[in-house]
Amino acid sequence: MSKLKTKNDLSFDFDFLDKLVVGIGEVSQITGIPTRQIRYWEDKGIIVSLTEEEGKNRRYNYENIKKILLIKELLDEGYTLDASAEKVKNRIEMIEKTLNKLKNK
Repeated sequence: MSKLKTKNDLSFDFDFLDKLVVGIGEVSQITGIPTRQIRYWEDKGIIVSLTEEEGKNRRYNYENIKKILLIKELLDEGYTLDASAEKVKNRIEMIEKTLNKLKNK
């Protein structure tokens, strides 16, 4: 396996992932989750937009997009929203610890 990163391999492009911020409409297109449902998840505290002022377009980072995709997967498997959110929270914490170790190498 080559250690050279291919042009299309963004999975560990930390600079890119740190800068990735998209609007709620784009998140909806990427994930297939309606904007109304994304807002509901935010109201429940499952995800957090980067928008600081009310009335501004909601913007989400890579971590939130990943959470939404993981929750969608668990919902499709029959988990409740609350159970999915808890599993994803635990999984994201584990992923963050692992990625931080990789990032600091």
